[in-house]
Amino acid sequence: MNKNANFERTLGLGYVIVVVVGNIIGSGVYKKIAPMAAELHSSGWVLIAWIVGGLITLLGALSNAEVAGLLADTGGDFVYHKKIYNRFFAFIYGWSLFTVIQTAAISSLAYVFAQSLNSLVSLPDLFPSLSSFTIGGIFFPFADFSVKFAAIILILLLTLVNIKGVKTGAGVSKLVLILVFTGIFMIVIFGLGSPHSIPTRSFDFSSTSDAPVTISAFFTAMLAAFWAYQGWATVGFIGGEVKDAKRNIPRGIMIGVFMVIAVYLLVNVTYLSLLSIPQLEQIYQSGNQIAAIEAVRVFWGDNGALFISMLILISTLGCTNATILASPRVYFAMSRDQLFLKRAGTLNKSNAPGNSLIWQGIWASVLVLSGTFDQLTDMIIFAVFFFYGATSLGVFILRRKMPDAPRPYKVWGYPIVPAIFILFCIVLFVNTIVTRPREAMIGLTLIFSGVPVYWFLNRKKKLQ
Repeated sequence: MNKNANFERTLGLGYVIVVVVGNIIGSGVYKKIAPMAAELHSSGWVLIAWIVGGLITLLGALSNAEVAGLLADTGGDFVYHKKIYNRFFAFIYGWSLFTVIQTAAISSLAYVFAQSLNSLVSLPDLFPSLSSFTIGGIFFPFADFSVKFAAIILILLLTLVNIKGVKTGAGVSKLVLILVFTGIFMIVIFGLGSPHSIPTRSFDFSSTSDAPVTISAFFTAMLAAFWAYQGWATVGFIGGEVKDAKRNIPRGIMIGVFMVIAVYLLVNVTYLSLLSIPQLEQIYQSGNQIAAIEAVRVFWGDNGALFISMLILISTLGCTNATILASPRVYFAMSRDQLFLKRAGTLNKSNAPGNSLIWQGIWASVLVLSGTFDQLTDMIIFAVFFFYGATSLGVFILRRKMPDAPRPYKVWGYPIVPAIFILFCIVLFVNTIVTRPREAMIGLTLIFSGVPVYWFLNRKKKLQ
């Protein structure tokens, strides 16, 4: 282990785009249309939620790109928040990544991978007698344990892959991404070309419910859409390994997000043209069905269901790998600032943060046992948008604190674009507390558990 080694700048723009897109396209594109339909009861409003979610994501990406271009380094938003605010706020952000945002993302992605694997090979039941065991009546760690165990195995295997170095991990993501794009475009082409497809149904604003669509319901539905768009900012974590980072990271973020928005609109129009809103609501209520599989089953039958299950396996594999690859760079940067475990700041012989990867893998495996897929993803979005808003506020702060600093990219539409995004983050945060109090409270508990940890680390530093 080398305690003083730094990362090498070996990644170009192509790899930045791969990491951006690879961190975004995972499980949401296949699953999240069903809970959105159950919330909004209208295909037209579901599509609007996807469009608005994409546009809001783009506003956040544009704002983040200016900050990334100015401050790009290993650690991403941790480095930005330390410069914009202070060490405490930066630590709380990094602690939140470790306790909930990135590790829960890894857990939920691996869980969907294991669900798809189970639909293909029927995993044997493990410890069925313990399935009703509960912790506080909230957590059921041994329920569906065969699926959870498979998810844990995936997390640990991909952790080992990334311990071998960033080139190995990014190479896996690039290969997987090619396969995923090929599969998604096959769904779009054959789905929209199918005689079962009714494209006009995608834009139908009639509702299956007597209740009108409320602003609160729309924001709640967008929690699902935002999970599908989540991950674009993760590329900032590897800023210290990107060549000409202050130019390539902003460019990579924008190109990657535009690509994903286009793909999501195409594939969701396809789903809505093949499945009615009542069918999507039924899929959501079943709890064990995936909308994409049922959509493909319409025009390709059981063979199509097999195809899409394989595609989900590949896609979630790629996104899990990309998330595992990027996240430990933050813990590395925190350790170098004496704000995390000391050994997290060391690199192994492959120039990878091996200790950070191992600790991340262990905690992500624990989170696999803690909740359902939708509970985990709602908790993630609640937490991450608080910090997305803080980064966008940094655009205003840095323009005042560092007015003459060179900015390779300046956010388009300043000050309106970052201001709209900040306002949206506030509304989403408050709405989630009201509509998803359980997920919000667990998220807040994990975030603020960092306060005594920060006090302990600061006290320890003063005593040295």
